[in-house]
Amino acid sequence: MAELSTGQGARRRWRFDGWSAGAVLIALLVLLPIAAVVVIAFTPRVNLWPHLASTVLPRYLENTGVLMLGVAALSAAMGTGAAWIVTMYRFPGRRWLEWALFLPLAVPAYVGAYALVDFLEYAGPVQTALREAFGWESARDYWFPRVRSRGAAVLVLSASLYPYVYLLARAAFREQPGGAYEVARALGAGPIARFWRVGLPLARPAIAAATAIVMMETVSDYGTVNHFAVQTLTTGIFSAWLESNNAGGAAQLACVILVLVLVLVTLERLSRRRARVHQGARGARPVSPESLGPVRRWLAFGLCMVPFALGFLLPVGVMLEHGLGPRADWLDPRLLDSLANSLVVGGIAAVVTVTAGLFMVYGVRLSGHALPRQLLPVTTLGYAAPGAVLGVGVLLPLAALDHRLADGVLALTGWDPGLMLTGSAAALVFAYVVRFFAIAQGAADAGFGRISPNIAHAARSLGRSRRGVLGAVYLPLMRASVGTALLLVFVDCVKELPATLLLRPFNYSTLAVRVYEEASLEHLPQAAPPALMICAVGLAAVALLARANR
Repeated sequence: MAELSTGQGARRRWRFDGWSAGAVLIALLVLLPIAAVVVIAFTPRVNLWPHLASTVLPRYLENTGVLMLGVAALSAAMGTGAAWIVTMYRFPGRRWLEWALFLPLAVPAYVGAYALVDFLEYAGPVQTALREAFGWESARDYWFPRVRSRGAAVLVLSASLYPYVYLLARAAFREQPGGAYEVARALGAGPIARFWRVGLPLARPAIAAATAIVMMETVSDYGTVNHFAVQTLTTGIFSAWLESNNAGGAAQLACVILVLVLVLVTLERLSRRRARVHQGARGARPVSPESLGPVRRWLAFGLCMVPFALGFLLPVGVMLEHGLGPRADWLDPRLLDSLANSLVVGGIAAVVTVTAGLFMVYGVRLSGHALPRQLLPVTTLGYAAPGAVLGVGVLLPLAALDHRLADGVLALTGWDPGLMLTGSAAALVFAYVVRFFAIAQGAADAGFGRISPNIAHAARSLGRSRRGVLGAVYLPLMRASVGTALLLVFVDCVKELPATLLLRPFNYSTLAVRVYEEASLEHLPQAAPPALMICAVGLAAVALLARANR
């Protein structure tokens, strides 16, 4: 009987579990493009690495490194400074600015780049006003900073990405105990000393995590740096693949980006692990904003307005000026096609991504095996990988699979179906799923974590299956988390540019691609309508994010 019982236990232990198998399959699909990039990089048909290392790679690394450090420093300064001011002080417009500082998240960085160049270029309003005011007749009569430069790229990217730092820093400052600042004030510490000695050390882990996200977003950017003629590792991928027709060289550059991203992720996690920050008691008195004098209150307002104006007012204002002009065509059939493509592809990708995220998190929670649990955190690497890297990792394996499928169908039926995956938007949807899977997974994990396991146990005791518990118990209680994840993934899909440029089928355009193509040709009136549509979609997500962070 004991042997029989042992055998039955072993069979139960090794019984096929569909939830665990599905979770492992989803994780492997998410990790497939990154693995493909590594394999292609180490097995190229033509080894371009010696040529890259001796010619363009040092320039790519230098520009990428300078951009990363510059954007990180400026974003951290703007985001942390704005968060400190709106949290610690009371001044006119504070309540409005507290939420307005989120709005640059709705504007893609490449839209900000097009707007800044249009605003500051020779024929733009700034230089035109200077020539009229001082009687200058040509550019030889005065000096003006070069608009298309590395410094301008740092400014635009910082103005677009600082809300990541602002969001986490503001939350960290609001959670700090007010008593710590009262003690520091009683010991004679002034406002600056309280910031450096109390506020910043307590908020450092949150600021470091947000700055790491900013640096990863900087590495993945293509539209901004390309418009400012700054050659980075991401532009190098496009050059190696599209101009030199060398997929191996593109994969090798993509591996360099992956190494940079892994270093950033590792450093960020080490900094959080070494930090020893303890919050006060749950009932501790929160920070109480102090009133400012007549001069300082308007100075605080002006300092907070600078990043908001650079990241939102300027790009949206320039696009509105062009979008409402006589040359803008809001009913252009190509624009409407791009809008439809963005809505369809983004909507499908959002539904697939969130569904896969829910399935995987639920499967890991049900699974008794270690493998799904170990793979769960690894799937977040897709979000850290830039879109250009995923483009390389998705297109080449899918193209090989596409050709084999077409050959198989042709051999069996005599009909050539053509490229079913890479010739349609399927590859684009797959890339979006991999790129933004971490958002859906994080939202699902947080949603499941807020629900007591006793509710699910009660449903199971009443005869509900695992799938029934998910549909009847968890999903109704997680409507807010699921809806938020759907919207955030959809907005990110609409804004995504590098992966879309590499993976879109021939003659297939989205709003992001249309903005890029028209702005590249200096047709800003034609680029303004799709840019404003992207901003409108982004504003919906920012409004939801601001509501969730009240």
